[in-house]
Amino acid sequence: MRRVLIATSNPGKLRDFAGAAQVHGIEIAGIPNFASLPTPVEDGKTFEENARKKAEEYSLAARSEIVVADDSGLEVDALNGAPGVHSARYAADQPHLAGSNTDDEANNDRLLRELSQVAPAKRTGRFVCVLAAARNGKTVATFRGTAEGIILDSPLGNNGFGYDPLFYFPQIGKTFAELSPEEKARYSHRGAAFLQFLDWYEKQFPR
Repeated sequence: MRRVLIATSNPGKLRDFAGAAQVHGIEIAGIPNFASLPTPVEDGKTFEENARKKAEEYSLAARSEIVVADDSGLEVDALNGAPGVHSARYAADQPHLAGSNTDDEANNDRLLRELSQVAPAKRTGRFVCVLAAARNGKTVATFRGTAEGIILDSPLGNNGFGYDPLFYFPQIGKTFAELSPEEKARYSHRGAAFLQFLDWYEKQFPR
């Protein structure tokens, strides 16, 4: 079976990717000994910069393999695009200086506080995901996916992670935390970017 390595220790992300790849006959796996590898500093100003940096650095630990890294986050219109590239560290006093991610619940709490005076009609936003595929330290392709939605005033659902319980997706009337793995692969920002990657991968490495 063809194999793609994902540069993450997040089981939710691995689950999302595996659900989409299964129908293509592609195995999704984490990078061996991932926890012991040096963590790239995510100091890029865009999702693409961070995704490329992570993919390139982590691909050096798995020579000749295709390594995929993503950078993703939530952009809220009423907050001028925040939390954006700082989504995973949003609860920190200074997210741009934080050395590690903050707790999902704490990030969600800060978002709710900042939107507490914003009318429901203006709580629009989007999830953005950029995937970078790299081999031997060089990016070979990038892919971008988005999903437009509305930020709720309280969480719904138990299946997701990050901001998923607050992100209502009008197209199917559910939050991302209420989606099955199959639905998430079909509708999410990460799923949209990964489907583009899978199309590219099929052309590069046909069965």
